[in-house]
Amino acid sequence: MQATVGDQLHIHGRTVGMVDRKGEIVEVRGTDGQPPYLVHFEDGHDGLVYPGPDCIVEHQQERR
Repeated sequence: MQATVGDQLHIHGRTVGMVDRKGEIVEVRGTDGQPPYLVHFEDGHDGLVYPGPDCIVEHQQERR
């Protein structure tokens, strides 16, 4: 998984009733776009994320 600052991280809910979470990647701490990522989520929370198989990166170019 590779990302750049400004990309969106989409975390799919893993259980029934768990909502999806989206946030903007504000810092890439790995080398060459690799995780971990510092993410600013829609609810205002910031968190360091090591994405798993339930995550996708929506690149800025794809969203335009």
